Amino acid sequence: MNIVVCVKQIPDPETPASQFAVDEAAKRVIPAQGIAPVVNPYDPQATEAALRLKDAAGEGKITVVSLGEDSARDAIKHALAMGADEGVLLSDPDFENIDNFQTAVALSRAIEKIGDVDLVLMGRASADWDMGVAPLGVAGQLGIPCVTIAKSMELDGDTLTVERVLDDGFQTVEVDLPAVVSISNEFGEPRYPQLRQIMLAAKKTVQVWS
Repeated sequence: MNIVVCVKQIPDPETPASQFAVDEAAKRVIPAQGIAPVVNPYDPQATEAALRLKDAAGEGKITVVSLGEDSARDAIKHALAMGADEGVLLSDPDFENIDNFQTAVALSRAIEKIGDVDLVLMGRASADWDMGVAPLGVAGQLGIPCVTIAKSMELDGDTLTVERVLDDGFQTVEVDLPAVVSISNEFGEPRYPQLRQIMLAAKKTVQVWS
């Protein structure tokens, strides 16, 4: 099974709003200076979901993809330390200040380049904007189904049974692979990387694509 997990590095959610600035001409928020970005807190659940599927299948490959500046390597390295196999960083001056649609296009092109991907997993949203549109955008670009806010998954052949969170309960759906699935917090606590895994991940090469 070939799984791609998309992760993101974001401004620290604990940063006071007063530390941010607004570029009115460019219509964008300037992150606080001197405060290191962090791994999007929803993304480790997506990595955990991929690892559980791989463990259950007894085989497979997990590739972690992130779009951003060089600091996004930290998000990739964290997923590698959890147990993912390979990492790809999408980094290019043209990616600066791109919108949600352009982000979805870039991620989908990377997924196509990886090739033969059975499943794309993402966190339920990005904690900086909390929009949750990336899974839908990537699925649309790839022309495959999308299931959002999954709390559990079970694979049977090429069919994935997903229990997803609703405002008033849960819903069980079946989707044929390939597909895109976003993972809810209710999926469970992600595993914590051990020191040896962190050291091994630090030695792994992260591919950089533009």
